[in-house]
Amino acid sequence: MNRLSRTLALTAVAVGLVVARQARPVAQTASLKADFVKEWTGQKDTLVKIANAMPEDKFSFKPTPAQRDFGGHVMHIAQINMMVLATLKGAAPVPAVNMNAKSKADVIKAMSDSFDYGTALLNEQTDQGMAGGVQGPPWFGPGPSTRARIIAFLIGHTQDTYGQMVVYLRLNGLVPPASQRP
Repeated sequence: MNRLSRTLALTAVAVGLVVARQARPVAQTASLKADFVKEWTGQKDTLVKIANAMPEDKFSFKPTPAQRDFGGHVMHIAQINMMVLATLKGAAPVPAVNMNAKSKADVIKAMSDSFDYGTALLNEQTDQGMAGGVQGPPWFGPGPSTRARIIAFLIGHTQDTYGQMVVYLRLNGLVPPASQRP
């Protein structure tokens, strides 16, 4: 299943849950917003850990000349997060993320700040608001997308990038934090 299909499926499920909750009350406290906040904050934790796992002197590592270096992957997450989150048009102030960061500490801070901005935007939402439409980025195609689709896309994007970062760590003889055993 490609990323777009996966994102559309997740969005359909999310919107269906909102509609079902409106149709009949459920005796539980789960919410679409809370689930997205949990996934989003989990993504931040996972990505910060893997970024910190790569030594500073290996941040410029890339397996082939044509590929993005490790630090470039971290920065790419920050850049895409900020670009796509802007489509949500929330009230949270847009952080001053250094889009030209180069050092390990600055690149990780840029990525972390982009996730914090996403958390602030998610915390503005309600379950019904997550099902509301906004104009997504151009590659989403014409017409509006739900806020849930926007966040689901970003979670999928960070997972794809995480998978590439895992390979970079392994090629350098390092075990990704999520794979380490106590």
